[in-house]
Amino acid sequence: MNWFNKLILIFKDRQLRNKILFVLIIFAIFRLAANIPIPGVDIENLKRFFSENQFFGLVNLFVGGALSNFSIVMLGLGPYITSVIVLQLLTMVFPKFEKMYKEGGEEGKRKFNQYGRMLTVPLAALQAFAMLTLLQRQGAISLLTSSQLLTSIITITAGALFLMWLGELISEKGIGNGVSLMIFAGIVAHTPTELSQLFLTWDPSRLPSYIFFFAIALFIIFGIVFITEARRNIPVSYAKRVRGKRVYGGVSTYLPINVNPAGVIPIIFALALLLFPGMVANFFAGSGNAFVANFAQTVSQFFQNPWIYGFLFFILVFLFTYFYTAVTFDPKAISTNLQKMGGFVPGLRPGDSTAKFLHKILYRILFIGATFLGTVAILPSIVQGITQVTAFRFLIGGTALLIVVSVILDIWRQIRAQMEMREYENL
Repeated sequence: MNWFNKLILIFKDRQLRNKILFVLIIFAIFRLAANIPIPGVDIENLKRFFSENQFFGLVNLFVGGALSNFSIVMLGLGPYITSVIVLQLLTMVFPKFEKMYKEGGEEGKRKFNQYGRMLTVPLAALQAFAMLTLLQRQGAISLLTSSQLLTSIITITAGALFLMWLGELISEKGIGNGVSLMIFAGIVAHTPTELSQLFLTWDPSRLPSYIFFFAIALFIIFGIVFITEARRNIPVSYAKRVRGKRVYGGVSTYLPINVNPAGVIPIIFALALLLFPGMVANFFAGSGNAFVANFAQTVSQFFQNPWIYGFLFFILVFLFTYFYTAVTFDPKAISTNLQKMGGFVPGLRPGDSTAKFLHKILYRILFIGATFLGTVAILPSIVQGITQVTAFRFLIGGTALLIVVSVILDIWRQIRAQMEMREYENL
């Protein structure tokens, strides 16, 4: 009843209701665009290719089936996300970018975002050309003439920019992060289709498998919510400062460190690295050179072994969790900022001692986060092998479930924050 009352309060708030409706309208536009195909392609042959290819099947999941439909938004938000990641990596190499991003304020972030939009255009065109070329060589689509290829590249690039614009509209006028919500919409778009397939292929004799599958799914979702929300609180105190007749500071708070500070990025990196050799091997499997073709086939079979694939996937996710956290979380910088603001960890000297302490705590709890991510990454294959249930695969782990859970938690936090703000305004 408490949840029902909260839903009523949400839709009674006109501003919040309009934001939610705006997001739903954008979702409808996205789904409409995802079902507008580029002419001259055998859709059934294309869908068969994506169902048999693990890498492209995963990419197709994130864009809500737009890739298998060969739609105008087949690339999804991939080019935009790639451009942002590239620019963030450049901040580690070029001090000018780092200063603009971290110290430039709102103007600096605006310029940084503008550079990301500009970089999206060539990346989208390059990815469109590479995707079309690969699909032609794999026989998924018929050969395109030069004019057809150019027209398709321009159309796909425009579709990627259109989705980027929709995502920014959600961030500006809706609620939540637009990019995350668009990916979320693409993932859950398969739910109605999978529901219909489940009812059409219903077999009463497999009822125990279905019950076991959904019981595991609930347990995994609970675990993901628990780990995503879990954090280690480091106590922090601030020294008293007297300015005139006022006393500042003298309060105690805490510094939260997430158990999983890397999010889903390590799984994405590991997937890209693990599936790339197999994709390249499939590309060269049809080579006229017998040695190259045999070697490519051997590599492809090696990475298709479920035991080898699962073991390497777990190890790579575990290692990338440490690597990405080391890149994004700097204990020394946090220690320096605390020292500048007059903050300190009780019992430790500000500066190097605090940085070493934060580093020690971080890498202790990171072991739990890395093990959790690696386990979630390989759970879909394990549970599917036990239950033989292929529908709702995103419910039993992997990147898709982490994104879905993270987006739902973030949206709920923002809705609660806006509701509490309205209550304070009324008071």
